[in-house]
Amino acid sequence: MFPNINNIKICLVCDKTDFRKGIDELAALVTEAFNLDAYDNAIFLFCGTRSNRFKALYWNKTGFVLQAH
Repeated sequence: MFPNINNIKICLVCDKTDFRKGIDELAALVTEAFNLDAYDNAIFLFCGTRSNRFKALYWNKTGFVLQAH
């Protein structure tokens, strides 16, 4: 479950992301390619090749939550 977004950073990854990537690969992308902390209090939104598709990644202090739309 995602937290209240009033107290959280939202990071949008504008590059087209390969949606075959899972949680581990997306978390690695956040830390390696963008030099951000995947365990930070933030939601990371990844855009796909289609404009109506995205994935959201969030660390909820017990594990990563991945939501796809």
